[in-house]
Amino acid sequence: MAFDIVRRDGSIRHRSKSGSSNRDLSNRDLSNRDISNGDISISDRDRETLRENEIRGLDALDLASSSPPLAHALWRSAWPKMAALALALTLWQLVAISGWRESYVLPGPLPVFAELASAVMTHDFWAAVGVTLTRGIVGFAIASVLGLALGILVARSRILRAAIGSLITGLQTMPSIAWFPLAILLFQLSEQAILFVILIGAVPSIANGVIGGVDYVPALLVRAGRNIGATGLSLYRHVVLPAALPSIVSGLKQGWAFAWRSLLAGELIVAIANRPSLGQFLSNSRELGDTTYMIALMIAILMIGIGVDAVFSGIERGIRRRRGVVVGV
Repeated sequence: MAFDIVRRDGSIRHRSKSGSSNRDLSNRDLSNRDISNGDISISDRDRETLRENEIRGLDALDLASSSPPLAHALWRSAWPKMAALALALTLWQLVAISGWRESYVLPGPLPVFAELASAVMTHDFWAAVGVTLTRGIVGFAIASVLGLALGILVARSRILRAAIGSLITGLQTMPSIAWFPLAILLFQLSEQAILFVILIGAVPSIANGVIGGVDYVPALLVRAGRNIGATGLSLYRHVVLPAALPSIVSGLKQGWAFAWRSLLAGELIVAIANRPSLGQFLSNSRELGDTTYMIALMIAILMIGIGVDAVFSGIERGIRRRRGVVVGV
């Protein structure tokens, strides 16, 4: 039977040896007994297994060294947010007690959070949250489908890119509130008017995310995909879109931000009977001069936005983890 002699200095000497006593060597034997003696007698199959296990061990060591304990990681990510929140509340309280504005115009944090705590105990508040979130999720879902399709078409076609590429960017930079006069003329004061403005605000951002992601796919990956027979839609499905996934997710995240802003702007303008919403409550509190409740609603809207951002951030971290992109400690 043929064996390789692996010495301490890394040199390998081929040797033949009869018998089968050393046929099956466990990884523990290789690592503990044979390596400590200076020479390792292994067959070709065992040698390959040892090398694979060594590579896996190095990868695991690299990932483990880059991943701090869970408690440390949670504290490391939480304390900057807590510090920023404490600083913001302190500045808010200082401005409130400075007398720059009357307390009924600019209340301090304590009455605002007390009002928020009281509001979350009411059915009307959660009904408004449900209406606003439903509009946002439906609009964002439709915008995602349209934006992804538009982005793929523009990325694949040079003619379309030359024709509407700059138009998509122009639509993205245009404020959503500017579309509401046209939306009201087209759809009156209805759900369709709000949905129209959400789509106008979110679709260009999502499409630009797809286009940018496809543009930065390495040409080497595309050539490798073509060499193994992937062409046309198959190439985009199995090579291009997976490689562009981080940019696509970033585009979706930005698209949600545009959709959320457009939605709240629409609800401030378009009030629909029997459909209470956060934007409508904001408008009513402004008209009634109830600043405390108005700021409490603004905090609720901010918290919803932070929660959705946390969802997208979790998706991005999962993508980085699966791809072996380890963020430094």
